[in-house]
Amino acid sequence: MAELSTLARPYAKAAFEFAADVGDLQGWSKSLSTAGAVAQQSAVVKLLSSPSSTAAQQAAAVIEICGDELGATGQNFIAILSENRRLQLLPQISHQFEIMKANREKAIDVDVVSAQEMDAAQQQTLSDALSAKLERKINMQVSLDKSLLGGAVIRAGDTVIDGSIRGRLTKLAESLNS
Repeated sequence: MAELSTLARPYAKAAFEFAADVGDLQGWSKSLSTAGAVAQQSAVVKLLSSPSSTAAQQAAAVIEICGDELGATGQNFIAILSENRRLQLLPQISHQFEIMKANREKAIDVDVVSAQEMDAAQQQTLSDALSAKLERKINMQVSLDKSLLGGAVIRAGDTVIDGSIRGRLTKLAESLNS
C-alpha cells in the first residue's frame, strides 16, 4: 500500500493545488471521490488491468461512467492519469486529496465510541473541548458500544484517547502483571 500512496501523492498534490488555485476544492473533492469509487468497481478494475485496452479507451470508459460528475478539467485529469497508466490510483489520489483538503480547512474527523448514549449538549461540549485541544474544526461521529462499561474512546486521526472503564481496567491489569 505504501507504494500506491507514493505513486498517488504527486497527482493528488497537483489536483489539490489546481483546485485551490481555482477555488473549487469541494467540486474537485466530489469529482475525485466519484472517480475513485468508479475505479474500485470490479468491471472497471478488470478493464484497467487489461493489456488489450488502450489508455484512451480506459479514460473514455471512466469518463463515461462518471458522467456529469467530471467537468472538463476533471476529464483532462483522467486523461493524463490514463496516459501515464495511473487510473488504478484514483482511490488513493482521492483519499490523499481529502487529507490535504481537511488540513487546509483545519478540520478533522473524530470517531467517538461511548458506553452510553450522548445527548446533544454532551456532544457539543466534547466537540468544543476537542476543537480547542486539536485546534481544528471537528466533524464528530458518535456510536455506542455497551462493552466499554463506561466512558468513551475517541479517535481523531492518529490520536486515540481511551477514557473507557474497560481500557483503564486493561491498563491496570497490565501494570499489575508486569
